[in-house]
Amino acid sequence: MTRPPTPGHLLMVMPYEQLVRKAVEAGFRVWSIWDPALRPAAYLDQVAAHSEELALVDFEDEAALRALVARMAKEHDVRHVLHLGSESSMAPVVAEAEALGLSPNSAESVRLLNDKNAMRRLLNANGVSVVRAREAATLGEVEPLLAEFGLPAVVKPANSAGSRGIGLVRTAPDLAEWTERVKSAGIEGPYIIEDFLEGPEFSVETLTVGGRHEIVGITAKQTSGPPGFVETGHVHPAPLPAVDAAAIRSTVTALLDLAGYAFGPAHTEVILTPAGPRIVESQARLGGDKIPLLVEVATGLDLEAAIFRALAGEDVRTPAPRRYASVGFFRLPPGRLESVAGLAELCAEEHVHGVHFPYRPGDVLPRTTDSGTRHGYAVVDAASPAEAAERIGAAFATLRTTITPSTPSTPSTPSTSGTKEALS
Repeated sequence: MTRPPTPGHLLMVMPYEQLVRKAVEAGFRVWSIWDPALRPAAYLDQVAAHSEELALVDFEDEAALRALVARMAKEHDVRHVLHLGSESSMAPVVAEAEALGLSPNSAESVRLLNDKNAMRRLLNANGVSVVRAREAATLGEVEPLLAEFGLPAVVKPANSAGSRGIGLVRTAPDLAEWTERVKSAGIEGPYIIEDFLEGPEFSVETLTVGGRHEIVGITAKQTSGPPGFVETGHVHPAPLPAVDAAAIRSTVTALLDLAGYAFGPAHTEVILTPAGPRIVESQARLGGDKIPLLVEVATGLDLEAAIFRALAGEDVRTPAPRRYASVGFFRLPPGRLESVAGLAELCAEEHVHGVHFPYRPGDVLPRTTDSGTRHGYAVVDAASPAEAAERIGAAFATLRTTITPSTPSTPSTPSTSGTKEALS
């Protein structure tokens, strides 16, 4: 059977609404698969509006997910199957797509990026970004391995993201705190134990086409530090000396080559140590934390749209940055939100490109322990990193809240009242 000409038919699993829209704008006809437990019905309606069909399945039922991918791909003469969402459901989808001959990447290449233990083994075996590490299959193995490994050490789940379950262990109480945090969050093994790397942190956005890796840009990261290393802000492009930027680019490209990554976005996190750049982790997807928006504000490149333009055969290149862009995450105390003001005036600022605060009076603001429990963000542009920092600070001051602090008897849980996006 003759395949349709490009762009053709595309099956996407866990596609965010704007990704479906941008794929259609690039000329694709899109069929979509989602888990209805992961998004409200109104959001899935938006996905369906841009899709030829939206099918629903429990992503935790891997057999059902793979069967649905196979059925829809065959029924609709799909040319490509893409999963650009969370890593948690990516492996079975890519495996099924590869078996059908419809995946632009092998399942093994995606595993080597997404699995932190597999990635570290790959790098260390090839003498690239070498970091001393151990693997713990269960929580019970962590303590004896740490005793052998030595402190300080970083401990984290091998298959998690968004700062979930990361801990710096310097002392026995640190280990106890981390263990309780992981148990409370229900984060299961395997885990990875690594040397604590000191230095500024960066993330690298790439778009790979035909095995050639385009470095879209390097973003500077700010975190809360230990114990949880929650990301508190980003600046793009990172203000870096040329020699350091070149070393980071080379290291990330080496990882993608070693993994055999052939097509799509990747988000790789790096620490610039005194001994050079060391890769912390990588994912076969777009970066979170509004980093694609930062890239667009700084360079004019719509990275999300570029994926589909590249898939359709267009030669996509990244323009030189023309501005700096920064995102800062609101850091509020946990408790009951009594009042909120300033959102309208913040959105009216010309240099503000995105504001998100998903809480209303009466909601309980959670204690921030990972990326998923932060309290929203503001995105700004600026002529310099210093001006970007000033504008983020001003955005924080503009959001005015009254909060009744949580007490031990008041659970600090995320809002369930809905989400309000002021600017996209």
